[in-house]
Parts: sequence; structure tokens; C-alpha cells
Amino acid sequence: MHSHLTAGDVLAAQIRRHRERLGMNREQLAAECARLGRPDLTYSVIVTIETGRSGGAGRKRRPVTVDELLVFGLALATPPLLLLLPLGSEATVPTVPAADPRDPYTVWQWMTGEATPTLDGPIDGRYVPDSRQIAGTGHTWAAAWATAAYPVSLYPELARRRETAHKARLRASLHPSAQTEYADRLDELAQVVNDMTRASLTLPDLPPELVEDMKRLELLDHPDQINPKGIE
Repeated sequence: MHSHLTAGDVLAAQIRRHRERLGMNREQLAAECARLGRPDLTYSVIVTIETGRSGGAGRKRRPVTVDELLVFGLALATPPLLLLLPLGSEATVPTVPAADPRDPYTVWQWMTGEATPTLDGPIDGRYVPDSRQIAGTGHTWAAAWATAAYPVSLYPELARRRETAHKARLRASLHPSAQTEYADRLDELAQVVNDMTRASLTLPDLPPELVEDMKRLELLDHPDQINPKGIE
């Protein structure tokens, strides 16, 4: 049976929960929102978000926009996604009106692109990915999702390999015997860089010394597309 609870209901409850966790009253939360550039998120607005307001059809909750979600997250010193998906404090959260609730971490993985949503089921105890075609375009839903979510795996992998290459370079500068290890770490970094350029993804700035060494070793498919600016 589908739940009547909405994501907006969960968000409102979590705004209140984290406000109280910090010992903030609504006036103080409104002041923090104003400091972040949203003076329109006043005490009275926060009341209608957290508790709803009287209306012709009963109590009506004031919805929170995506822009406001970011403001509330920063004002409450809480990752904004945790306001929607309270890991560890709720057994389930709503998904879409046509589907049953799921545990928060499952939906978290959908939101971040780490996993493919499975709204149909359970079939023999399992939820199954959506394999239907999208509006006659020839694309299956699951394949289209995987294509759109591809960057999710590449950016953290780039950060990891950039860090390991940087550390290997430092070791190689102190110990010439570590040059082979450095070349291997550079090759691993270049593989991710090449995957990202093939996918036409914007590359973050890379340390100039790593870029120069990858170019010197001819590891890059498109060296002219790499920004060698330093990073903080």
C-alpha cells in the first residue's frame, strides 16, 4: 500500500528536528537564512513549513523549493540531502506517489546516481529495474539512467587517482626507485581523464606537474583539453 506521506512532509519534519537538535528557535533559523541571502524565509514562513497553516482544505504545508533546501541545509549545518533522506532515523521514506516507500539509503543511492531506481516489485522478493522504452525513443529506461549517471562514478574516481598520483610523485622525488610506481599511478589517472574527455565531461583543474608528466609520457588522448591550473 502506498503511503500518503510525501517527501515534503519528511523535509519539513527534518528541518524542525535539526533546528531543535541545535537548540535554535524559529527566529534564529530565520536569521541564519537571512544571513545566507534569503530574508524571505521568515519566522512565519518557517512555521508554515514545519507545521502547516489553516486553509479552506485544512492544514496546508508551505513547500520548500530546491533553492531553499540548500539554504536550510547550510543554516542547520546539515547536508541538504539528509533533510530529504534522514539516514538512521527513519525506516522508510516516500518515493513517488505510484510506488511504495523505500529505506532512506536506497533512495539516497538513487538521488546520487549510485544505483538504478527499482519501483516495480517485489517480484519473488526482488525489485526489478525498469526496462521499458521511453516514449517510443528506442532508449530503455534503465540504459538511459545509466548513461545519465555515468559522471557519478568518474568524478570521485578522478579525485582518488589524482591524490594517489600526487603522493606517488612526492615519493618518486625522494626515492628514484619509486619512479615506476609513479608512472603506474599516472597511467591510472590518465585512464579516468580519457574516459571523461570521451564523455565530453568538464574536467576539474589538475596540478600542472601531473598534467605535464602525463603529456610527456603520452598518456592522454586529448592533451589539449586538459586544464593544467593548480588546485587548492
